[in-house]
Amino acid sequence: MLTTEYKPINCDDYDHLELACQKSWTLTLALKNGEQLKAKAVDMVSRKKVEYLAVDLAGEIRELRLDHIASFSHPELGTVMVSDED
Repeated sequence: MLTTEYKPINCDDYDHLELACQKSWTLTLALKNGEQLKAKAVDMVSRKKVEYLAVDLAGEIRELRLDHIASFSHPELGTVMVSDED
């Protein structure tokens, strides 16, 4: 995976991910490395100044670095293209 310095994402995008966790939404996610996955949003995690979205992927918890997410979508939200912090 990418090993570059963490770049915080746009606050609105972060808020949408927090909402997805609160509602336990299943999101369709596209990662910047080309990987596509469908997983349930579980929690937002911050560790060593890097933020992650914890998702339940077929019963396995996986943490996705926020700056590695290209986009995410849900029927109630539409598709959100993740952008860097302004």
